[in-house]
Amino acid sequence: MEYKCSTVRGAACLVASAFGFALMGMFVRMADLHGAPISAFQKSFFRNAVALMIALAMFAKGARGGVSFGEGPAARRWTVLVLRAVVGTAGIFGNFYALGKIDLGDAMMLNKLAPFFTVLFSWLFIKERITLRQALCLVGALAGAALVVKPGFGAMPLLPALCGLSSGVCAGAAYACVRELGILKMDGRFIVLFFSAFSCLASAPFLIFDYHPMTAAQVAILAGAGAGAAIGQFGITAAYRFAEPRRIAVFDYTNILFSALLGYLAFAQVPDAFSWCGFAVIITMAFLMNRR
Repeated sequence: MEYKCSTVRGAACLVASAFGFALMGMFVRMADLHGAPISAFQKSFFRNAVALMIALAMFAKGARGGVSFGEGPAARRWTVLVLRAVVGTAGIFGNFYALGKIDLGDAMMLNKLAPFFTVLFSWLFIKERITLRQALCLVGALAGAALVVKPGFGAMPLLPALCGLSSGVCAGAAYACVRELGILKMDGRFIVLFFSAFSCLASAPFLIFDYHPMTAAQVAILAGAGAGAAIGQFGITAAYRFAEPRRIAVFDYTNILFSALLGYLAFAQVPDAFSWCGFAVIITMAFLMNRR
C-alpha cells in the first residue's frame, strides 16, 4: 500500500510539473507578442528571478523545521548540485531560444526528450544499468525528434531546432543529478533555491549587452512564466523523491498535451503531419520504456 501511495504521489507531482512547464512555455512565447522582442537571456533572468523569490519563501518556511543538506561526502554533494545548476541553466537558455523561434508544441516536444537522456546520464553518473529495451527506446525517441525537427525539409530553422534538442539533453542531465541528490538526501527546497539563484546570476551579465525595455504586459507575462517554472521545478524534484523515475516518467509526457492545448488556445498553432508523427513515436517510446 505504501509503495502504491508513493507511486501515485510521484505521478501526481509529475503531472503538476508538466502543467507548470507548459504554462512557462506559453508565457515565454507570449512575451514577444506584447512588446518588442527580448532575448532568451533576458527572459531567463526574469523567469528565474520570480522563481527564486518563490523558492526563497518556500525554503525559509521549511527551514524552521530544519534543512537537510544531504548525506555522504560533501565534495560529491556540492559537485552534483553545481552540475545540476549548470546543465539546467544551459537547458533553459536553449529552450527559451527555441520557444521564440518555433512552434510551442515543437519546442516543448524536443525538450521532453529529457526522460530518455535521463536514462543515459543516470548510467554515466549513478551507474544505473541500461537495458536493451531502454537503449532501443532512446534511439526510437531520437528518430521521433527527427520527425519534429524535419531536417532538410526547411520546415523549421536549424539553429532553433538544435537549441530545442540541446535543451532536452541538458534537462536529462539535470534530472539525473536531481535523482542522485535525492539519493544523497539533500532537501528538495534547497535544490530548487540553489538552481534558481545560479540561473539568475548566469543570466544577469547578458543583460548588460542585450537589455531591452519591457512593457508592463511583458513584465506580468514573465512573472507568470516564473510562477509556472516554480511549479515545474518543485513538482519534478518532489516526484523523483517519491517514486522511481522509470515507474512514473511516462507522466511527464502529459506536458505534450498541455503544451499543444495551450499552443492552440493562445496562438492557434496546429502541428503539421510530421510533428504529429514525431509526437506519436516519442510517446510510444515512453510507454514502451516504462512498460513492466
